[in-house]
Amino acid sequence: MNRRYFLESCARFAAVAAMSQSLLGCVIAQNKGRTRANDAAPKKIIKSDEEWKRILSPEQYYITRQAGTEAPYSSPLLNVHERGTFECVCCDLPLFSSTTKFDSQTGWPSFWAPIAKRNVQERIDKTLAETRTEVLCARCDAHLGHVFDDGPKPTGLRYCMNGLALKFLSA
Repeated sequence: MNRRYFLESCARFAAVAAMSQSLLGCVIAQNKGRTRANDAAPKKIIKSDEEWKRILSPEQYYITRQAGTEAPYSSPLLNVHERGTFECVCCDLPLFSSTTKFDSQTGWPSFWAPIAKRNVQERIDKTLAETRTEVLCARCDAHLGHVFDDGPKPTGLRYCMNGLALKFLSA
């Protein structure tokens, strides 16, 4: 290898490295912008009780707007085992994937994780003798159910949801 060839090769390598680094910096900056947008909580939907009553069935209204609970083993979603997404019945926000659904033997559709943590809110519920963690839709504040720490791996969580608070969309 002669000196001229070596110097030309080094110059080419440096030019390619500089262009790659510049391109990589642009891609990283672009992805950071996307990540921030995707990590943002969904935009809130606010409706009056009258509007919710027009949109929802009486049972759905009772569960989602008044924090009710459906009878165990009464939800048709309990036996849904196909691929798809479970959305909020009030605002269509994707909440759970069928890939995280499992049979908890409790009588309610159960999941070990939401699609995105930002799509659900949790708050302390002291309406019964035991303190529980209520799960709400992050977009419309619909009551969905409760989360417990007795679920399967990998999270150890059991999102025990009211089927009437959800609707299923096949993949």
